Amino acid sequence: MKKSFYALTATLLLAGALTGCAGSKEAPATTAATESKTETTAAETKAETESKTEASGKLEKIVVGATPAPHAEILNAAKDILKDKGYELVVKEYTDYVQPNVALDSGDLDANYFQHQPYLDQFNQEKGTDLVSAGSIHYEPYGIYAGKSKSLDSLADGAQIAVPNDVSNEARALNLLADKGLIQLKDGVGLEATKNDIVKNDKNFKIVEVEAAQLPRSLGDVDIAVINGNYAIDAGLKVSDALAVEDASSAAATRYSNIVAVRKGDETNEKTKALVEALTSDTVKKFIEDTYNGAVVPSF
Repeated sequence: MKKSFYALTATLLLAGALTGCAGSKEAPATTAATESKTETTAAETKAETESKTEASGKLEKIVVGATPAPHAEILNAAKDILKDKGYELVVKEYTDYVQPNVALDSGDLDANYFQHQPYLDQFNQEKGTDLVSAGSIHYEPYGIYAGKSKSLDSLADGAQIAVPNDVSNEARALNLLADKGLIQLKDGVGLEATKNDIVKNDKNFKIVEVEAAQLPRSLGDVDIAVINGNYAIDAGLKVSDALAVEDASSAAATRYSNIVAVRKGDETNEKTKALVEALTSDTVKKFIEDTYNGAVVPSF
């Protein structure tokens, strides 16, 4: 009886021991499996997150309107900087001064870059738009370029002088003509001058108003023309060949700095800030200085 009891007890103890050993071995296996499953799930989640991030992290587009030279060229020089900031820059080129503002106002553009503040102010007043500057980028000295006459001294009585036909740019052109002694303007009119403010014109020069983009093409028909910097560049005219150029220290240099324009309320959003930061970077500054040889001057 005692032997049977001891045998039974031993059997039970052995079974318990085996069961205990089995449990101790099985627990780590279960933990390893759980950890493996957790790691797999984490890896899958990470991959899924990265996939979604990649899908949703496509470069956000910034659509900017600009005249071809120098504005579109300067914008293109900023593309890589914007790409690093998470934006794809799309440049839409225009060959006049009206449509880029119309497109911006209608929401077809995020910004435009082609004009100075006086022109924008005039446009807003005439069209009832509410566009604002987000930052000044560069200044383009106006130049007087030879047409039929090859020097300012050789201008004959009644010579024709072509100037931009929009108010702000015409005032700027008239001031340059006055600075060079070709005409005299009424005291105090400054950069608000119009043809009616000419008080002295000894040689009876005929001021011919021409749409700004057409000024380079008008050179063969007039004696001289005062041409906007961007259209001069686009036409292959060199500022070094101009008969006269605006003084870089003049009031025009500050007032007529070319700006990035946006709809009111958008001037401080992230997209606009990224655009202005890229355009005022050292990379873009160097591009401007190396490319335009004084025909375009950074304002920053």
